Amino acid sequence: MSRLVVVTGTSTDVGKTIATAAIAATTAGSVVVVKPVQSGVNDDGVGDVDTVRRLTGCDVEQFVTLEVPLAPDMAARIQGVTIPAVSDHVSPILALRDRYDTVIVEGAGGVLVRLDSDGGTILDLASALSAVTEVEVVIVCSAGLGTLNHTELTAGAIRAHGLEPSGLIIGSWPTEPGLAERLNIDELPQVSKLPLIAAIPGGAGAMTSEQFLAAAPDWFA
Repeated sequence: MSRLVVVTGTSTDVGKTIATAAIAATTAGSVVVVKPVQSGVNDDGVGDVDTVRRLTGCDVEQFVTLEVPLAPDMAARIQGVTIPAVSDHVSPILALRDRYDTVIVEGAGGVLVRLDSDGGTILDLASALSAVTEVEVVIVCSAGLGTLNHTELTAGAIRAHGLEPSGLIIGSWPTEPGLAERLNIDELPQVSKLPLIAAIPGGAGAMTSEQFLAAAPDWFA
């Protein structure tokens, strides 16, 4: 049976896309990264999956794109469109399991960001997928002040949906960590009761594909 991983974050701009790329880069076999909903797509149609593909060379899928750089449901309202319910993404994602050894699904923003016009979230999608197959949920968090609260709240929200997260990834570890960062790397697993899977160095997204693929294994515990 193929592996299904859902990547979510404690907020926006915590390094979720680079973490997704790092998981893809260190996963054996065939991999596809799926972005169910992408807002803030520029005129060239470039989104998070394009960053993943540039860094890793793996296959990518993007189901819904929106131009306005806001939460998907708000972007859809501004554009005057209705976007599919998150439940509509279940079958296409499950179908990819027949073609790939690992399917990685990246959410948008934080764990409770609404991904459709009915208020569905990445948690609802993960729950629907987990009713059919085993799902790993990875939380991407920041390193600095505020991350302990955000991470514990995110883990709690996931557990409230009947899912147990598989671990944490610090999405951007600073070159010169301060006191908060140095303490948080030990505190994060304690407050969340989750293992720290990886800490990705800040600026990793600017690497070439060759550099990224070579360096990624060293970021994982």
